[in-house]
Parts: sequence; C-alpha cells; structure tokens
Amino acid sequence: MTSELRPVIRAGRLQRSVHGDAHLGTVAGARLVASLAGIGFASAAAAAERLLDDHAPDRVVVVGIAGGVAPGLAIGDLVVPDLIVDGVARIEYRPSPLGDLVRAGTIVSYDGLTTEPDEIARLVDDGVLALDMESSAVAAVCERRGVAWSVVRSISDRLGTDPVDDAVFGLVRPDGSPDLGAVLRFVATHPSRLPGLIRLGRYSGRAAHAAAVAAVRGCAAL
Repeated sequence: MTSELRPVIRAGRLQRSVHGDAHLGTVAGARLVASLAGIGFASAAAAAERLLDDHAPDRVVVVGIAGGVAPGLAIGDLVVPDLIVDGVARIEYRPSPLGDLVRAGTIVSYDGLTTEPDEIARLVDDGVLALDMESSAVAAVCERRGVAWSVVRSISDRLGTDPVDDAVFGLVRPDGSPDLGAVLRFVATHPSRLPGLIRLGRYSGRAAHAAAVAAVRGCAAL
C-alpha cells in the first residue's frame, strides 16, 4: 500500500525513478528499489514479476503491515517469519535470512480479508503469528524464478479486537490508497466508528514505520 511504501522511501532515503513508479537509492553499499505491491495475490504477483523484469534484484523483501493473530503480539511488534503459508493452496514457503533480523513464527497469506471467528481460532491454535494478503504470492514468483526473498511485517491491528471488517476494508483502493469518497460516506452513516478509524490509521502508520526501518537495516547488513 502507499502507506507502507512511504516509510520505506524515508528510511532508505530513496528517490523516485525517472522512468516507472519505482524509488531507488543506496544504503551501506546495497542498491535498493522500492515499489508498490498492491493488495491481494494477483496484484502482488504482478508487482513481483515487474520488479524482477525491470531491476533484476538479488533479493525481494516484502515490507509492510500485518494483522496480528497470536494473543501476545502488540501494535508495532515486528514479525520476521521463518515460514509463509498460502492460506488458500496450503503451500509452505521458507524466507531467506535478512541481515541480523531474527526469523521466527508463521505468517499465513489469504487473498482477501479474513475475519471469520472460527478460522481465526484455528489459526491461534496452530500458533500462527499474523496474516497478510501478499507474501505467499511474492514467494511463489521468487521461488519459480530462483530469486531469494524475505518478509518483514509489523502488527497494525489484532484480528477479532480491532475495527477491521469488510466495510473498513472497502475504504481503500486496490493500491491501498484511501478512497476519500468512500471514507466520507462511511463516516456519515457510521459516525460512531470514526474514533476507531483514526486509531487504526495511527496504528498502521506506526507499524509501517517499524517494518520499513527494520527492513532497510536488514538490507544494509547483507
């Protein structure tokens, strides 16, 4: 999402490319390229293909926010998984190490919002740390093309306790930018939910910043 890309640009002091929508820079001798993945499997896979075709990176790093599943996770906590699971196809992927970032736990990727209580309870029982909507799709592309990949996420909300549902999810465009018209209509018809939206935006910003700083540090240590 755009809200996840901006902190990466700031952390890496990246500059927009003259051609295309990528942002480029160098940190500790490592050449960085940052671009949007969008939301969902198809968008993320297409973005990964473009990135590999246009820039031929040695490694792809998925950076951004995730929904917390494990009860002990707090807003802003880092999750650098040692296992990614495609929640649809049930395929497992193993990320590569990224600098000195400690890998632990599992992130499950779904191609859409998952809020079903029974499913969340099953994930908790399975020891899953967090959910996202892109990592397994990027992993599949990278493994097919023989490119190393890593994932750095930070918790922006806790499933089952924070105000993320289909209605809130519908307030963003496919690239993750806010649909201001939809936001205004939602607030007008659900004014009591405005404080929750503001809190969610603040949490998401904190999490995106934490993930970006950690990912850039990890890349610099390679």
